[in-house]
Amino acid sequence: MSKDTKNNHVMPVYSRYDVVLESGHGSWAVDVKGREYIDFVSGIAVNCLGHSAPALVKTITEQAQKLIHVSNLYWTEPQIELADRLAEYSGLDQVFFSNSGTESNETALKIARRYGKARGGDEKCQIICMKESFHGRSMGALSVTGQEKYRAPFRPLIGEIYDAEFNNLESVKALINKNTCAVILEPVQGESGIVPAEKDFLEGLRKLCDEFDALLIFDEVQCGMGRSGKLFAYQQLGVMPDVATTAKALGGGFPIGATMASDKAAEFFVPGDHGCTFGGNPLACACGNTILDEYFNNGVLDNVNEMSAYLFEKLNGLKDKYDEILEIRGMGLLIGVQMAEGKKAPLISKAIENGLLLAGAGHETVRFLPPLNVTADVIDEALNRFEKSLNEIR
Repeated sequence: MSKDTKNNHVMPVYSRYDVVLESGHGSWAVDVKGREYIDFVSGIAVNCLGHSAPALVKTITEQAQKLIHVSNLYWTEPQIELADRLAEYSGLDQVFFSNSGTESNETALKIARRYGKARGGDEKCQIICMKESFHGRSMGALSVTGQEKYRAPFRPLIGEIYDAEFNNLESVKALINKNTCAVILEPVQGESGIVPAEKDFLEGLRKLCDEFDALLIFDEVQCGMGRSGKLFAYQQLGVMPDVATTAKALGGGFPIGATMASDKAAEFFVPGDHGCTFGGNPLACACGNTILDEYFNNGVLDNVNEMSAYLFEKLNGLKDKYDEILEIRGMGLLIGVQMAEGKKAPLISKAIENGLLLAGAGHETVRFLPPLNVTADVIDEALNRFEKSLNEIR
C-alpha cells in the first residue's frame, strides 16, 4: 500500500507535517526511515506512559484474548471497576463511558440540559462557556467552543450559548441568570495557549452556580488524568465541579472517554436519554484500569511533579537567554512556551528537523506535552534540540 503523504485518500481536514511514524518506545517515536524523535506531543496529551508501554501492551494482549466488546446491554468487570475507581478518585458519583473527549463533553451538555429542564422548565437551558475555549468539533461541543474560527463554517449551531471571558468573574455575572443550566470551562485552557484558571475565578464560579442552580462543568480532557500533577486539575485548584469530563490519557492511547457527574447533576438522566455503542467496552476499560494502576502504584504522579519543576526551571532559564521566548506557563507537564510573533511555526518545523516533536497552540504558543513518566535525561536532550532549533530561527 502507498505511504505517499501527498496523494492518498485520507480526508484532508488536518494540516500534517511530512513525517510518517511507524513505531515508538517510551518518549521516542520512529519514522518509516528509521529516524528517531523525542516525542513531546504524546498524541496531544494522550500517550501518558509513552509509546508501547509494557504494562499497557500486556493489558491489551490479555484482555483482547478474553473479551473485546459485548454491548451495554450487559455488565463487564473492567467497566464496573473503572467506574468505581473514577468515582472514588474524582469525588463524583456516576460515570458514563464514551470514546473521546468530544463525546464526553456532549454527554455533559446533555446532562446539563436535562437537569435544567427538570429543575426550571424549558426556559432553563442556557449554557455559559468561555472565550478562547476548546471543547471539541461535534455540533454541541463546537457550540461551546469559544473560538469563531472553529464555529463560523458550521453555523447555525445549537442555541442559548453565551460567551464569557476566561478568568473574568464579572463577565460571568453579567450573563448568568435563573435560566442558566450550566457553566462549562477548562481548568487549564489548552488549545488557546495553556492558560490556567485562577483559583479565585473558579471559586467565584462555584458560588454563582450554586446561587442560580446551574451545573459547573470542568472539561479535563487535556489537562486531566495526571497531567497537572494530580489526577484532575481541579484538585490542584481546590474547586469541586458537578460534572467533569476526561479522555485522552485515560486509555494511554486506546480510545476512551468518561463523563463523571454528581448524583445531583445526573438525577434526571434515565435509560434512553443517552448511549454509546462502544463506550465502556472491556478492552478500553481494562486500559483505563492499567493507567490508574501505573499512576497510583508506580509513582507516575510523583514523577509528574518532580519533572514539572525540573522542566519549568530549564525553560525559564532559556527564557532569560532568548528574547524569542516571552513567557512560560502551565501546570504539571502541560506547559506552554509563549513565543514572539511569527516564531511558533518555524520553531516547530525546525524542531522536527532536529528530532523533537512539539505541538502548537493558539497565539504563538508551543506546547510541551511529554509522557508523564519522562526522565530528566530525556528532558535534557529535548531541550538541547529545542535550543538548537531556537538558534536556527533567530
